[in-house]
Amino acid sequence: MNLPNKLTMLRVLLIPVFVVFMMLAPDHAWCRYAAVGVFIAASLTDLLDGKIARKYDMVTNFGKFMDPLADKLLVCTALICFVHFHMIPTWIVIIIVAREFTISGFRLVAAEKGIVLAASKLAKVKTTFQMIMIIVLILDFPFLYIPGQILIYLSLVLTVASLAEYLIKNRSILKEEK
Repeated sequence: MNLPNKLTMLRVLLIPVFVVFMMLAPDHAWCRYAAVGVFIAASLTDLLDGKIARKYDMVTNFGKFMDPLADKLLVCTALICFVHFHMIPTWIVIIIVAREFTISGFRLVAAEKGIVLAASKLAKVKTTFQMIMIIVLILDFPFLYIPGQILIYLSLVLTVASLAEYLIKNRSILKEEK
């Protein structure tokens, strides 16, 4: 397993650590900062694995599949924690998670046809905004309340837009072969 793929797997392994800190945060203020630190570290692995893979020609099908899945797991886990703490409306999380399942299913259909779908630029922007939103919401500082709300709805719009882009751009993948 090459370095970019190890970084992707590290991101997945950091998810349970993140959840533990999030669940302890209401009773231990320092856990909120630990959760932010773990989330940022996991998010940075996303930035690094792609750069290293492209720069050193280490792009693999495993990485193309697992990297976006690791992002989805990290983001969806944080959003579910936020629902638990009533920090974000449930309906928004349902839309975001549904988008992630839809894209994952879409990728599986494409893979059966021998096509690997890399993340689009819009999807990368969406993920970036979601990660920033998550950091702002975890910090939960009063002066970040309005920026956090703006980021929630901006992330929602980017989520829906990137789903539409994938479906429109790759609609031929869903056509039945005769």
